Parts: sequence; structure tokens; C-alpha cells
Amino acid sequence: MIPTQPLRTFLTLVLLCAAAVLAAAAPVLAQARPTLPPDSPFAGGVPDGTAAGEPLSLTVFDVIDRALRHNLGVLLSEQGTERASSVRAAALAELLPNVTASASASRRTNNLEAFGFPLSSSPFGALLPRVVGPFTVYDARVFLSQTIFDLNAINDARAEGHNLSAARHSYRSARDFVVLVAANAYLQVVAANARAVSARAQLETAEALHRQAESLRSSGIVAGIDVIRAEVRVATDRQRVIVAENDLQKSKLQLARVIGLPIGQAFTLSEDVPAVPTPDITFEEALERAYKQRPDYLAALERVRAAESARRAVLGSGLPSVKVNADYGSIGLTWGAALPTFNLTGEIAVPIFEGGRLQARLAEADAALRERRAEAEDLRTEVYYDVRSAFLDLQSTEEALKTAARARDLAMLQLTQSRDRFAAGVASNIEVVQSQEAVALASEQYINAQYGFNLAKAMLARSLGSAEDAVKRLLGSGNNR
Repeated sequence: MIPTQPLRTFLTLVLLCAAAVLAAAAPVLAQARPTLPPDSPFAGGVPDGTAAGEPLSLTVFDVIDRALRHNLGVLLSEQGTERASSVRAAALAELLPNVTASASASRRTNNLEAFGFPLSSSPFGALLPRVVGPFTVYDARVFLSQTIFDLNAINDARAEGHNLSAARHSYRSARDFVVLVAANAYLQVVAANARAVSARAQLETAEALHRQAESLRSSGIVAGIDVIRAEVRVATDRQRVIVAENDLQKSKLQLARVIGLPIGQAFTLSEDVPAVPTPDITFEEALERAYKQRPDYLAALERVRAAESARRAVLGSGLPSVKVNADYGSIGLTWGAALPTFNLTGEIAVPIFEGGRLQARLAEADAALRERRAEAEDLRTEVYYDVRSAFLDLQSTEEALKTAARARDLAMLQLTQSRDRFAAGVASNIEVVQSQEAVALASEQYINAQYGFNLAKAMLARSLGSAEDAVKRLLGSGNNR
């Protein structure tokens, strides 16, 4: 028969080594996760309606759809697009005909000498009045103003057109980002719920082992210290349940705010994230796609073009401009006696001296252009690092998930064997408590690995652009509605 004490010591060392291996695996799962500052508009949402009495059942697609409609960051970005459209319309108005109409009736008196009639020195001055009136003048007229050539206005309109395109790309980028934020919040709730379920299961196991220890002590098989140790373990696992439940509720509150649920609305997640294969795409293909469709990068390029057009507009302000002004209408002392009149004026404006304003505006435009180009180059580099990081995270989290799944299975097997040995009286429940801790650690690592793997897929979709469609596809298009 194998001596009990040496065997017990050996198994204790094995359990400690297993726990150390599981703890060492934790840094492998570290990855960049989307974080929002407290004052970020993407962390908030505009509630819609009032809370219903029954809890809502939400899928991942419901969460993303609600976020796209009610998230504050998306709504503000949409307003930014509308403002850019209004500014562009105002710039175009400088190139389009400007037509106004007016009708007036005025009662007046006129000093004829003020109009060039020297009545006081004229031999007829005594015969003619120096002031005529009062009389009424009626005038109805249409005015037209049209820019024929103004390089400043032309390039201003082009610049605002590029700014509008940049705003539209920024709106797409905001929608992509809020998809990632909503998916991440959903995954956090799923992970928090898994931790709560795992904590409750571990508490049930600890309570069963406590009852088993009391029964074995009553039979005289184990000492009273084993019961105390089991009771301490129950208290520890009960505390873990409290913490896990609190984290779950806080994660649900964060998700509810991001997607703009009515205040106080209860909800449940009707399904877990579907298991999907790793996207089949090479790094080179992903990088090329990102440069072509990342909306934030495309917006940066449009801002460069807008800055270039703005610089040309400054140069154009130093060149001649051509305009035509015209009016047509009827004027007379009565409406019935009014006669048609018109005026047509062609105008050429040539800037000659502006006191250095042109040079100052040009220097300002050059500085703005250099800034936009630097931002675009920086964002191009950021796209590369985002795609590279997403691929690295995808590969590492996939391997970590496999390792965590195997470690969890081994920890469960270890706990089963430890319980059997304790029940047989060949070991104390030190091994059981250590096995319980190993199961808790392995379960936590598995939940983190599963969350990290799903998040890595969402981050890859975000790094490529078009996350609004890609995330839904990667998370299972079969349920898309």
C-alpha cells in the first residue's frame, strides 16, 4: 500500500504547479480593448420611450441596431454631417443666381439743387421751386445678381464639398465605432453572466463539500479542521457570487446606457454570441482593404483635399472676379402710371492692395494644409498598426481559448479526483480546496479567453472598416434580420 503522507505531498505539489501554470496564462490574454472616457458621447445614449413592465429580450443584433439609432455619439456625428451640408449649400449660393423682388411706396420731397439744379443762381430761379413735393413714388422691381467668374468662391465651394464628404465618412466611422462599442458591451455582459453562473456553480460545489465534510466528521473519518476549511471555502465562494452578481448588473447598466434603453428598463440577453470561424483573410489583403474603406482614413484624405481647395481659394481671392447685376421693374407716381425700367451692370473687381491680408491668409492656409497632411499620414500608420494588432490578437486569443478550455477540463477532472480521495479518507480536504481554487481560476481564464477571442474578431472588423456589416457577419449572419 502506498504511504498516505508522501502521496498527499506529491498531489499538493501537482495542484500548486497547475495553479501556477493557469495564473501564468493570464498575461497571454491581454489585448487592447475599446475603452471610453466617462465624458465620451459614445458612452451615452438618448433613451427612447418609457420602460415596459416586462423585461426585453435582446440579441446581439438588437443591441447593435438600438445603438445605431440611439447612441449619443452617432446622433452628434449625424448632426455634424447636416451642419457640413448647410455650410456647403451656403458656399454654393455664392456661385448661383441671387434673385430678389421688392415693392415699395414712398412719400417724399426733393431739393432740386441737391440734384444739380442751381436754381438760386439761375435767372429762372424765382419761377421754379427749389423744393418739389410732396409726392408719392411707387416702385416694383426684381433684382438679379450672378457671379460669372470668382476663383475664390469656386474653390470655397470645392473645399466645403470635401468637408461634407469628410463629415459623411466621419459619420460612417462613428457608426462603425458604436457597433464595436455595443458589441463589446454585449460581450462584457455575456462574460459577466458567465462569471456569475460559474461563481454560483462553485458555491453549490463548496456547500456540497461542506455537507460532505460534516458527514465524514460525524463518522469519525476526518478531523474537525476539514469542516472549518470547507466552511471557509463556502464563505469565500459566497463572496465571489456577490461580486460577480454586482459586476453583472453594472455591465447591464452600461449596456443599457450605450444603446439608449428607457431608464429603468429591465432586459435579458436571449442568446450567447454564435460560434463563428476565424475570418479567412491574409494580413496583406486586410491592410489593402482597410486603406480603401476605413471611413476615418477616407475622412482624413477628404480633409486634405479640402485644405488644398481652401489654399487655392485664398490665391483666387487675389485674382479678378466678374459679376453681373441687373434689375427690372416699373416705377411711377401712381401704379397705373408706372413705366417699366431696367438696369444692367457688368462688374470686374481687381484687388490691387490689401495691406498684406492675402499673404497672411495664405500662410494660415499653408499651415492648415500641413496639419491635415500630417494627420492623414499619422492615420495611415494607425491603420497599419490597428490591422497588425488585430491579427496578432486574433491569433493569440484563439490559441489562448483552446488552452483555457483544456485547462478548465483538467481542473474539473482534478476536482473530481480530489473529492473522491477525500470521501475515501485517504486525503484531507486541502487538496479539495486547492482543486476548487484551480477550477475557479480555470473558469475565469476560459471566460476571459472567450471574451477576448470574440472581441478580437470585432476589433479586426473595426480595423478593416465597414464594421456595421462585418461585425454582424462575423458574429453570425444566420440570425440577421
